[in-house]
Amino acid sequence: MQMPAINLEEINEKKIIDQIRCLGIDMIDNAHSGHPGIVLGAAPIIYTLYAHHMNIDVQNPDYFNRDRFIMSAGHGSALLYATLYMSGFPISLDDLKNFRKLSSITPGHPEYKITPGVDATTGPLGEGIAMGVGMAMAEANLRNRFKSKKDLINYYTYVLVSDGDLMEGVSYEAASLAGILKLNKLIVLYDSNNVCLDGKTNKTFNDNISMRFISLGWNVITVQDGENFSEIDKAITEAKNSSDKPTLIEIKTVIGKYSKLEGTNLVHGKPLTKEDLSSIKAKLEVRDIPFQVSQRAVDEMQALINSRCKKLNEKFLKNVDSLSSEEKNELEMFMSNDKTIDLKDFVYDIPESLEESPRDTSSKILNYIVNKNSLLIGGSADLFSANKTYINDGGDFSSENYLGKNIFFGVREHAMGAIANGLALSGFRPYISTFLSFSDFLKPAIRLGCMMKLPIVYIFTHDSISVGEDGPTHQPVEQLLGLRSIPNMEVFRPADANEVIGSYKTILEKINTPATISLSRNKLPILENTKANLVEKGGYVVLDTMKAPSAIVISCGEELHEVLKAAKDLLSKGIFIRVVSMPNLERFLRQDAEYIDSVLPVEIRKIAVEAEPDYLWNKIIFNSKNIISLNSFGMSASKDDIYKHFGFDYKSLEEKIENLLK
Repeated sequence: MQMPAINLEEINEKKIIDQIRCLGIDMIDNAHSGHPGIVLGAAPIIYTLYAHHMNIDVQNPDYFNRDRFIMSAGHGSALLYATLYMSGFPISLDDLKNFRKLSSITPGHPEYKITPGVDATTGPLGEGIAMGVGMAMAEANLRNRFKSKKDLINYYTYVLVSDGDLMEGVSYEAASLAGILKLNKLIVLYDSNNVCLDGKTNKTFNDNISMRFISLGWNVITVQDGENFSEIDKAITEAKNSSDKPTLIEIKTVIGKYSKLEGTNLVHGKPLTKEDLSSIKAKLEVRDIPFQVSQRAVDEMQALINSRCKKLNEKFLKNVDSLSSEEKNELEMFMSNDKTIDLKDFVYDIPESLEESPRDTSSKILNYIVNKNSLLIGGSADLFSANKTYINDGGDFSSENYLGKNIFFGVREHAMGAIANGLALSGFRPYISTFLSFSDFLKPAIRLGCMMKLPIVYIFTHDSISVGEDGPTHQPVEQLLGLRSIPNMEVFRPADANEVIGSYKTILEKINTPATISLSRNKLPILENTKANLVEKGGYVVLDTMKAPSAIVISCGEELHEVLKAAKDLLSKGIFIRVVSMPNLERFLRQDAEYIDSVLPVEIRKIAVEAEPDYLWNKIIFNSKNIISLNSFGMSASKDDIYKHFGFDYKSLEEKIENLLK
């Protein structure tokens, strides 16, 4: 149907805003669940952004040079979905009616790849703004990478945040880095209403937000009346003109505007009464019929968007066509969903000593591959020298060099994880690193990365009690168990250089989802029988016997070395032990039954050894007596003394295995 001719100068924008409001509160009422306060209070903000500023293609929501929007205040999902519907994205009224219902495309909080127009999964407060920093970093890199073609990549990242987002520490971490990097195409819209779920924010949150962000190197603009969409429009225009700073626009709003509960926490997180719904619609002069939509309001909002955006994708595709074949291939890598990277040409430089720390092997691989592939970019939370993840000749990512490969995140693990999500959402294959014990700091961001199935590589070093003298605060015990338990996460714990190579090959060449590689910091022998090409199976036989074995001992990481020494001593006593290296148990269990049985025959007793909690190994070993594990924190001492104290040195393991077999 042809859209009726619309005079853009005569559009009643207040009517469109009120239509968004009423759709949002109808969704919440119909679902008997949701957050009406932000719908009523922040509708003018999101309307102004989409109607007058967002460069998007509603028929092609993944158009690559689109402006990005993140609803960091993810509880405002009904507001976002109503706006996307009004804007013309492929979302129907029935989809809005199915808000928060099973298998709908309008889930309770925004989810990436579920709803057209949703650029990130949000909900845990603070994560969205930090992901926005990652997206803005990606834009700066891509804009400079393809600068030979002006405006090929040139988009803004917008984020809507609440008081709660700015209370969360991750927002401060990320904003601090954004200021240092001068990410001027990052614009944060702050729905400032002085109310949180439990009451007025003055009980918990008296920060001078304006001064905080100015001190972090941001522009700050204040709009005193959140109903004044003209002032919001001017503020966004001013922010877009910034040349050297990200911008925070603080917009003073009234939570639950027009409700009988407006301005109170009671309107934050539960549906309104039918009486209140009717009262609001009467005030807004909207018909009191659920999901009643003014077609004129829809047409007018889409006309505003269409007048600005109708040829954007066409222009982008023409720009792509004018690229050289080399540039076009490079851009297509960023645009593709396939982020696998070939490592076949890597040649390992074996040290003469035949010993090497797994983190050093990792460094060799990264230094070989990262500079050869545009998709790879990464860094460390102030531990480059310890994680061995610095890329020589890669350059440092900074406001002077957005093409640098090395990101200095500072001591900001949580922001690092969320920024990696933003980079991955923008086409990159990022890797990030810290000590395994500190992975807890970025666990919320890791969880979202796994939920979105983003191809991020988490490189965690100093991966066991063998860290030694630093003591239990730095000795991970339960961290690997936590990572292994996250859906969509692949966790590799290689034992030596061969298995490190195999882990990277499997991760980069075969996995398009999050992966962890857990590395020892200690120099370890490069074992004769470990196989890089078998790591992709998850587990394999690394030492077998001439006769039927009395037991199969399964291990991984540094403990595998101790198990092999114990098995050789036991052989001298006439006890035949098969040793299986299991760098990734979950991957092993996905192999076919024939392979699994060839490695772990059902009829042979199995013993697992790992200086970690025993829960993982219960998947294949049902008698906990046969799991030699660590279910306590470590101690401060040398590696050798700690291993001996906890019974993971080869002599102790030899004795334990022998006793189990008696």
